[in-house]
Amino acid sequence: MFLDERKLQILQAIIGDFISSAEPVGSRTLSKKYDMGISPATIRNEMSDLEAMGFLTHVHTSSGRIPSNKAYRYYVDALMESSELSPDIKATILKKLTVDTLELEDVVKRAASLLSEITNLTSFALTPRTGEDILKYVKLLPLEEDSVVLMIVSESGKVSNMTIRLKEVSNEEHLDLLSKVLTYNYRGKSISQALTSDIEKEIQLETKALGKLTDNIMPGFMRTLAEMLNVQFFLEGLTNIFDTPEYADMYKAKAFLEMLNRKDEFLTRIIEKDQGITITIGDENRDELLNNCSLITATYHIDGKFMGRLGVIGPTRMKYDEVTSVIKYLTDNIENTFKMKEGNRENDQE
Repeated sequence: MFLDERKLQILQAIIGDFISSAEPVGSRTLSKKYDMGISPATIRNEMSDLEAMGFLTHVHTSSGRIPSNKAYRYYVDALMESSELSPDIKATILKKLTVDTLELEDVVKRAASLLSEITNLTSFALTPRTGEDILKYVKLLPLEEDSVVLMIVSESGKVSNMTIRLKEVSNEEHLDLLSKVLTYNYRGKSISQALTSDIEKEIQLETKALGKLTDNIMPGFMRTLAEMLNVQFFLEGLTNIFDTPEYADMYKAKAFLEMLNRKDEFLTRIIEKDQGITITIGDENRDELLNNCSLITATYHIDGKFMGRLGVIGPTRMKYDEVTSVIKYLTDNIENTFKMKEGNRENDQE
């Protein structure tokens, strides 16, 4: 949707002011605080237009406006600029990440703690658990003409099923062939290895004759693998929500904490995120209990391989630019920190 320069200026000012103050923003406030060169009446008319377009919403107890989820999404996608971390914050991160410890789990947990401390939000981290499960075989079973059941079995005996709707009807012979190809390529691999390998491309080449069947099956296959992933999940800064006006209401604070206590469901939502940095705002989150929250997540890697995720959850009124920069700096430095510790361990063993 096109916004002219004046509307963009007003929208960005309202978002910035509301994120800082948590107070609805009125035309007089904008006129006094920002040199826009236009009258309060003109600002008020522009704000009415922005509200009609869905970028602002009205709080019934105030004449001011607050940004909608649509406004935050527009800000993140089109207006947000990279925020440079201060030298002090960078130094603190590097110092605390490198405190004497040798395990990746310790480094990641410390990164989550730093993220919560710096942003004053609730942070979370995922890291692989030792002794991860190994894949045994894959089976595709016909259910109806246009659907199949995907079954993945691990060496520990864990079984995960998913029903997949097909775009084209497929016969049992093709399903059996793809089952064998998947089993051959993935048997003996850990779930993390399976999720981060390039086997999917190889399979697509091997099963080119199966056409759209492979394209239908692989996204569900990878999603089921992610749900089987044996990970450790850390939460830091749970009490930070009590410092935000959005959760001054104890009922809302309790609902937030109860939502985070449903760890399996919350974990599934995080695992489903794309790799890299992702930002989901308000009702973009699939869980209804997350509709008033924003999540910023980022993946971290060791030796180029995906290992886990680091992120924050908080109210939609969030300093997206600053939080994103902190998360990026932390994930960029997890790999360097762990490599340095691995090098120190090897030197100690010599």
